[in-house]
Amino acid sequence: MIRTVAETASTNDDLAALARSGAPEGSWLRADRQTGGRGRQGRGWQSPPGNLYASTLVRLRPGDPPAPTLALVAAVALHEVAAVFAPRAEIRIKWPNDLLAGGAKLSGILLEREGEAVIAGFGVNLAHHPADTPRPAASLAALTGTAPEPAVFLDALAAAFARWLGRWRGEGLAPVRAAWLAAAHPIGTALSTHAPDGAAVEGLFDGLDASGALRLRLPDGRVQILHAGDVFLL
Repeated sequence: MIRTVAETASTNDDLAALARSGAPEGSWLRADRQTGGRGRQGRGWQSPPGNLYASTLVRLRPGDPPAPTLALVAAVALHEVAAVFAPRAEIRIKWPNDLLAGGAKLSGILLEREGEAVIAGFGVNLAHHPADTPRPAASLAALTGTAPEPAVFLDALAAAFARWLGRWRGEGLAPVRAAWLAAAHPIGTALSTHAPDGAAVEGLFDGLDASGALRLRLPDGRVQILHAGDVFLL
C-alpha cells in the first residue's frame, strides 16, 4: 500500500509512528516535499518537489537475516530500478547503500529501527540535485535528460524491494550480497573511510565479508572490517 502526502517533515518519522500503531509490513509513505528530511548521522537532506522521498516498513521475523543487512537489500532494489530508468548511465553502489553516477551521489537510503520493525527511507534525485554539497551530486534528469514521475519510480521500487526482501528472507543474505557486489564499484577502488569516532583510514575496496561488512585492504596488506562509518571514493 502506497500513501502519498503533499508535504511532511520526514517520511521516516511518519512511518515510524505508523509502525508503533500497528501498520503492516509493505506500507509505503511518499511525500512530494519534506521540510525536515535527513540523511545518515542526522545530516540534512534537501527535498525540493520532483524528487523521490519515500519510506517503507519491514516487520522483523524470527529467522530473518540480521536487520542491518536490509541496507544491502535496499541498495540492490534501488540500483535495479535506477538502471531501468537510466540504462546508459554507469550507476554503482557505494557501501553500504548510496548510488553513485560517475562518482556523483544520486541517492541516499536511511534505515532506522523502531522496535521489531525497520523503517527504510529512500531519497532519490530524480529531477533535481544540489550544487552546493561537499561531494558532487547527480540526478536522473541530468543523466538522461528526463525525470521520471516520483509515483511511477516508486511503483517500480516497491515491487523490486518486495522481491529482494523475499529473497533475503527465503534464501538468506548470499544472493543479495552477490547482487550488491555485481553493482558496486570494482575491487581495488581507493576509498577513504571515517569511523563513527571520527578516525579516518584509507585503503582499497576488497569486497564484503559474509555478513555484508566492508573489507578495506590497508597499505600494509592487512584487511580491516568496517561495520559502520562513512565511505568516500578517492
